[in-house]
This record gives sequence, structure tokens and C-alpha cells, in this order.
Amino acid sequence: MFKSLLATLLLLLPLTLTAQTAKPKPAATTATPQVLLRTSQGDITLELYPDKAPKSVANFLQYVRDGFYDGTLIHRAIPGYLVQGGLYTRDLQPKRTRPAIVSEADNGLSNLRGTLAVARGADPNSGTAQFFFNLVDNRRLDFVGNQSGLTWGYTVFGKVLKGMDVVDKIAAMPTHALGPFAGDVPNPLVLIESAHVIGEEIPVPAASARAPAVTTPATKTNRKPTKPNGNG
Repeated sequence: MFKSLLATLLLLLPLTLTAQTAKPKPAATTATPQVLLRTSQGDITLELYPDKAPKSVANFLQYVRDGFYDGTLIHRAIPGYLVQGGLYTRDLQPKRTRPAIVSEADNGLSNLRGTLAVARGADPNSGTAQFFFNLVDNRRLDFVGNQSGLTWGYTVFGKVLKGMDVVDKIAAMPTHALGPFAGDVPNPLVLIESAHVIGEEIPVPAASARAPAVTTPATKTNRKPTKPNGNG
């Protein structure tokens, strides 16, 4: 009987050691990644929609992980319309971006208040690093058809989960003309101090060369600098 008990214990021993040394499985990647933007006016937490805009989300997350947004400006604020950033350094020089991505504006998402969208030029497929927050329900920016850049709309790929009050505060700041912009630049400047994916290690900022070309803001305007609480 003693030999039988000993044999049983020896069989159980490897299982016990395996249980003690087994490493915990890494946490599963969340279906809706979240990104924290730390700005000079406060924190903004974003929730992204990879199921609706996979290319736009992957593009944005890569810029975040590369540290691209660290030290860039929120360079455009129009009350009653949008707040935009993601390309310019504090001295309003554009950073070099990766190739543009294909528009996903026809994904069924609307440019409602609090949503996050891809900024682009006249070409619907010219979006790179720039993004904007919708301050109101901007349904006129939604996809209508593929006839032209005007009807194509702007890709919504996320929303503000926390910190919409910070976005509103930025929108209400005085603005002025500065650098290549005839107006709408917040005064004082609003800096994105850092951006990182929540749950991941904070990336080390990577140096980015300046590019001679400038990505056109979401929509062109010839407006004078907008006063706080005005309509854009």
C-alpha cells in the first residue's frame, strides 16, 4: 500500500510543479481600444471602433504607439464645429507622416457630438495623422455618396469616453492667426503632451523629421479668428 501511495504522489508531483510555475495568460486585447491624450488643458480618453473603421483605427494606434502625437498641437478650434490636431509641432511645423489611408466614411457612423474623425484634404483618401473632435452633430460631414470629396464625408473611428469638458474648454479658448493658419489657432497654444494606449506600456517618443508638404485641415475656411462661444 505504501508503494502504491508513493507512486501516486510521484505522478501528482509534476502536475503540482507545472501549476506553480505556469505563467498567467496575457490579457486579451480589448475589442474597443482606449487611448489617453494628456493635453496642456487636461486629459481626454478616447474609445476606438476597429470593427467599424479597422484601417483608420490601426493607423491612429500606430501613430500613438510610435509617440508621434507627443509634443504636437491642437492647432484648430472652431466653437460650434470642431477641434482638430495631430500634425504640427509647437512651432507649427508639420511632422512627416506615413502614407495616406483609404477613407472608411461609408461605415455607417455619423459625425455626432463627441465623435472622433479622420481629417483629410480634398481627396477622400488623403487622411494621415490628423484627427478632429465633433463639437456638435455635424451630419453635413457624413458620407452621402462617392461622387466627390464633398459627398464622401469624413471617417468616424471613435468617440470621447472621458474629457469632453476638456474638448469644450479648448473650443472656448480665444484664437488667433499663427504660422500657416489665418485663424482658429488656440491662444495660448494647446499641447498634446503625450498619447498612449491604455493598458500598454507608454511608448518612448520617436523623433520625426519635418515634411515640406502640409496636410489640409478637415475643411477650408476663410474665417477670421473665432471668439470664444461663437459659432463656426
